[in-house]
Amino acid sequence: MISPDEEELIIRARAGDPAAYERLLTPTVRSATRLAFAMLRDRTEAEDVFQESALRAWRRLQNLREGSRFEPWFIGIVANQCREVRRTRWWQLVHFPEVGGMESVGDVAWLESEDLRRAIARLPRDQRVAVLLHFHLDMPLTDVAVALGLKPAGVKTRINRALKRLRPLLAVSEVPVNG
Repeated sequence: MISPDEEELIIRARAGDPAAYERLLTPTVRSATRLAFAMLRDRTEAEDVFQESALRAWRRLQNLREGSRFEPWFIGIVANQCREVRRTRWWQLVHFPEVGGMESVGDVAWLESEDLRRAIARLPRDQRVAVLLHFHLDMPLTDVAVALGLKPAGVKTRINRALKRLRPLLAVSEVPVNG
């Protein structure tokens, strides 16, 4: 649910107030850049994606539905921008080695395992984005649904399918809990 303060900032930003837009954007920097880095594994590309997404969101702010929160909408733009970057000829022709860490952007501890990074990279894009948004950015399912333009049930389905694919890739065995 949108707060009255956020709603006021959105109204002001739509009216062309750059300071209001900056205040809307500031809390999303960490989660948006973490998502971009997790998807692209390149710090420079992640920063570029954030900048381009911020510009696109500013231009398309009128597309944000009345009463909707800014962050999930913006994260959806970041996810789509990552997809576009991955599709470009440059990305497909030049493969850079993986760059270790993006500490200034945020804690990527759960993605430190090379096996986990590779397994997540092998997921279909729709499942990978849902997993990263929910588990890596700790976004609630309802916000993930907004970011991806789905219903929460669709997000749950994508995440469940992703987890089923990840288990054999990571050789995860479930151990019964005694208690």
